[in-house]
Order: sequence, then structure tokens, then C-alpha cells
Amino acid sequence: MFKNHPKGLLAAALTNMGERFGFYIMMAILTLFISSKFGLSETTTGFIYSAFYASIYILALVGGLIADKTRNYKRTIMWGLILMAVGYAIIAVPTKTPVDNLPIALAITCLGLLVIAFGNGLFKGNLQAIVGQMYDKKDYKDSIAKEFGVDENGKPRRDMRDAGYQLFYMFINIGGFFAPFIAIAVRNWWLKTNGFDYNAQLPELAHQYIGNQASMSAEQLSNLTTYASQVTLDGSPVADLMAFSNRYLDVFNRGFHFAFIATIVAIFISFIIYMINKNQFPDPAATKVKSNDNKSVSKEEITMAASEIRQRIYALFAVFGVVIFFWFSFHQNGYSLTYFARDYINLNIINIDLGFTSIKGAEIFQSVNPFFVVFLTPIIMWFFGTMRKKGNEPSTPKKIAIGMGIAAFAYIFLLIVSMALPDKSALVNMSGDSLSAMKLTPWVLVGMYFILTVAELFISPLGLSFVSKVAPPHLQGLMQGAWLAATAIGNSILFIGGLLYTSVPLWACWMVFAVACSLSMLVMLSMVKWLERVAK
Repeated sequence: MFKNHPKGLLAAALTNMGERFGFYIMMAILTLFISSKFGLSETTTGFIYSAFYASIYILALVGGLIADKTRNYKRTIMWGLILMAVGYAIIAVPTKTPVDNLPIALAITCLGLLVIAFGNGLFKGNLQAIVGQMYDKKDYKDSIAKEFGVDENGKPRRDMRDAGYQLFYMFINIGGFFAPFIAIAVRNWWLKTNGFDYNAQLPELAHQYIGNQASMSAEQLSNLTTYASQVTLDGSPVADLMAFSNRYLDVFNRGFHFAFIATIVAIFISFIIYMINKNQFPDPAATKVKSNDNKSVSKEEITMAASEIRQRIYALFAVFGVVIFFWFSFHQNGYSLTYFARDYINLNIINIDLGFTSIKGAEIFQSVNPFFVVFLTPIIMWFFGTMRKKGNEPSTPKKIAIGMGIAAFAYIFLLIVSMALPDKSALVNMSGDSLSAMKLTPWVLVGMYFILTVAELFISPLGLSFVSKVAPPHLQGLMQGAWLAATAIGNSILFIGGLLYTSVPLWACWMVFAVACSLSMLVMLSMVKWLERVAK
């Protein structure tokens, strides 16, 4: 699998896999944690989620600037891992729920998220830049030229960079696949230890009962009473709904805190892998540009070089502008699509009983996308390889455009499925058999994630490869940071998904994402020939 790739690629992929394992434990439960911990609505939670997700990627610009300025990518990456561990520790400390002081408790959680975001900014883009630098090393290029020969311009006939980033991306998602299972298992283990069972609706009902029970509908109060009657509190049947609500919320969210502790373990493993293997990675600070002869560089050559740099940067920012709308749509997986799973999917079908705990909850769908990434990456690599041998492989810009079209199709699929479903506002007055009969099979969301993952594999790893290939050598870290900054802009408007989810018909909510991806595809197709020229 790693044949003809740089020796350091596997070490970089394993480092990233460990860090992403911890990150996706957190992301699988983050929105549900914020809602259940602080009693916030989906919309308010969305603002925090959007700000956090945006800061993760916008701070990659800062991380890229630091690494480019110091030329010390390795140390920047190391400090990124350390800061992320500190941030996870801040939010992992178990605290009482409901909280005694909402502003202070929420501010501490947001501080932890900010520290994680800054650490991620130092780590993520710079590790991606180092992967690209591996393919730029002269000894590696010479080995590939020897293996596959050179073209009329003296360049190797085979470019392994796209395949390398696809492998790198696949390892990210190996960690991402297992992470939600760990998060759910730890949370549900703590519930079971305390005599409770997982129920997706209970935290919201409990917060409403504690905060303003007079506003609860008869159906909501009936549902809470029914859930409470199914458990015992300190060995006795529940007689006090207030005591039950307080206890359930505290146990439920303490389980989330314990799940966050697992992220620290994952970061520690990633740190060990990185420190052991960091000598395999390129060191730009030790590399000096040497001219092939003693001739002076003419003014025309300098002007030409500056012109080429501008063209490359223009091309990169054009692609950045297009993928904003992909990330705006794709990262709904941790927000509106997670709430959709909680509210409209029959979660009782998915219940893996391990004895000491159970795997059950809306978060489980966070593992579907990483599974498909790992499963589909070799297939797509084979597909592109076959097309390459026949001489008709699409260029990287064209692949990205196709990916945008596939993403649009994913939301069109969900739009059609959702046309017969009641709006979110109508769920309040549904209970019992009517609520159960409305819910969909989990295969609906699995199918949607399958299509969306195919789109992701046409866009994300190949986008990283395109940035690595086109970015000027002295701006590698900054341009990888800019790619992530484009992701940040898409993430900064994720809250729109929550606003749509709670205020318009479901089909109209998904239509917005389908239209955004379709228009992005058309814009990308209009620029393909120009982008292909620049990439050459």
C-alpha cells in the first residue's frame, strides 16, 4: 500500500490517526453534550459549535504562519499536540449538572474548546504541509524517476502525491470510525452503572421540567413520567420528578466528561508516535536553495517567478472559495444531521449490548462516514489508477467539481426522503405509537452518508494534494492553513443548518445544501481549464 511513497508517510498518517481518534470522540458528542449539559436549544448550541469548528480551521492560518516564519514545522506540530491535550483536560473535568452558574461553567467549556482549536491550528495544517514536503524532496523524486522514467520535461512520469494524500486521509478516518463507539460506550456505561438507560429525549425534557415545567405540554410531561417510571432512584420507584431530572442529567453528562478523558489518552499515543518518528520528516530549516550554476538571475526571470506565484495564489484562493460550500454542507454531520438522527431515526434498532454497557445513541452515525472513507479509499484509488493507465484520469480540479455534484445528490436524496416527515416543531406534540411509527430506518442515514463520503473523497484529500502541488515552496504552511481557513468560513455558517432545521420544513432545509453544492460544482467546472494550466 505504501510502496513508492516516502518513508515518513506511514509515521505521519499514524500520528494524525491518533490525534483524529481523540478529536472525533469529542466531535461525536459535542453538540449533544452542550445541549444536555447546559440546557441550550439546538440553535444556541449551533452558534457555539459553528464558532468552535470555524476557530479550529482559521487558527490553522496562525499555525501556518508560525511554521513558515520559523521554518520549524516539527516543533510547531509538537506544541499543537500538547495544547490539545490541555484543552481536552479542561472540558474532561467532571462537574455537576445542572450547573450552578451557567455563564461561568459555559465560559470554562468554551475556554477548553479554544485551547483545543489553537493546538489544532498548530498541528493539522503543518502536518499536512510536511506530507507534501516529503514528495518534494530531491532524493524521493529521483527514486520515482528511476522507477517510472521521466517525461519530455525531465519530470517523473508518475505522480504519487494524490495517492499519498488519499492514504493519509484514510488513516485519519480509521481513528474517526472507532471514536464514536468509545464515546457512546463510556457514556452509556456510566448510565448503566447508576441504574439508568440511554434515552435521547430525556435530557431535553429534564432541563425543561427543572427550568420551566409550566411550559411543558401534556405529551411532554407524560413522556417524562413514563421514562421515570421505568427506573428506580436509589433502589426505590421514582416519586419525585424533580429529583429524577436532576439525577439523570448529572449522571448523563458525567458520562460525557469521562468520554472526553479518552481523548487525552488518544493524544498521548499520537504524541509518542510523533516523537519516535519525527526524524523521518523533512526539515525545511536545514534545506538551503542552491542554484545549479553560478549564473546570476535576470530581472525577467524574477518578474516571471513573481507572476507565476501570483497565478498560483489566485488559483488556490479560487478553489478555497468553492470548497467553503462543501464544508458548510458536509460538517452538518455533527450538527443538524445528528439532531435529525436523534429525532427522526429509530435508534432502538441499533442497540449493541456488551453486558457492562451498550452501544446506542444518535452519535453512532458519526462512525458511518469514517467507515466508508476507509472502505472506499482503496476502491477509488484503484478506479483513478485504472483511468490513469487508460490516459483518461480527470485532473484534480475536475475531480473536485465532480465531488461537489455528488454532495448535491446526497442532499437531494435526503430531501426526497424527508418530504413525508413532520417538521421539528410538530414533534413536541407527538408521543407513543405515533412518534415511533414516524421514525425512519437507520439505513436512510447510512445511505446518505455513503453518497456524501464519496463526495468527500473526491474533494478533501485531493484538495490537500492540489494545495501541496500548487502552493509556492516558501508558503506551504500558510497555504495549507488557508485551505483550512476556507473550511473555517464554511464552518462559521454551520449554525444556518440549525436555524433551518428548527424553523422550515425538513425538505426545504436539505434543499439549501443541495443548491449550495450544485452552484459550487458549476463554478468549479467553469474554472477547470485555467486551474489545470496553473497546476502544470
